[in-house]
Amino acid sequence: MNALFMAVVACAVEPAAEVPQAAPPLPAGQAEAIFAAGCFWCSESDFEKVPGVAAVVSGYAGGRVDHPTYYAVGSGATGHTEAVRVVYDPTKVTYEVLLDWYWHHVDPTDGSGQFCDRGSQYRPAIFPVNEAQRKAAAASAAAVATQLGRPLAVQLEVPGTFWVAEAYHQDFYKTHADHYQRYREGCGRDRRIEQVWAGVPTGR
Repeated sequence: MNALFMAVVACAVEPAAEVPQAAPPLPAGQAEAIFAAGCFWCSESDFEKVPGVAAVVSGYAGGRVDHPTYYAVGSGATGHTEAVRVVYDPTKVTYEVLLDWYWHHVDPTDGSGQFCDRGSQYRPAIFPVNEAQRKAAAASAAAVATQLGRPLAVQLEVPGTFWVAEAYHQDFYKTHADHYQRYREGCGRDRRIEQVWAGVPTGR
């Protein structure tokens, strides 16, 4: 891809010099779910539309080192993938609903990245935080594979520590709306998701 195209579509900016920290404890009465679906700007935007979701935080999950920075993750050397921590009210929305939302906002057949973003740092994954979530995610994945009629590339991974990404990335779709819209359209995210689910009865 040429430099102009990359400048338009890349999920990459120069963040301020920060050291990412571990996610804070959950507020009382709240639960968490961790998902990776490519660029975290898009995942944050998508999950914040779900009723019952209190907050969505962009960050890094599934890696081998502490306090990974955006550029370290982007190099592919840390083992992390861009992910979001979804904080939700379990009396208003269930984990199963969040799983269903996830499947319809990711390309579950592509494990080498997502859309125009390639590499393990953009791999799709679900990070169950307890055994109940692991069982629900496994059952949901099996049902989606049956619906699509093909194997899924999304893995269930051990969450480890969720590292909150640099402040520049939080709410990027709001704070840099023009850049975000150019990126999302140029990356072909929504077009590919429509292709994946075209003609598939979802029962929703």
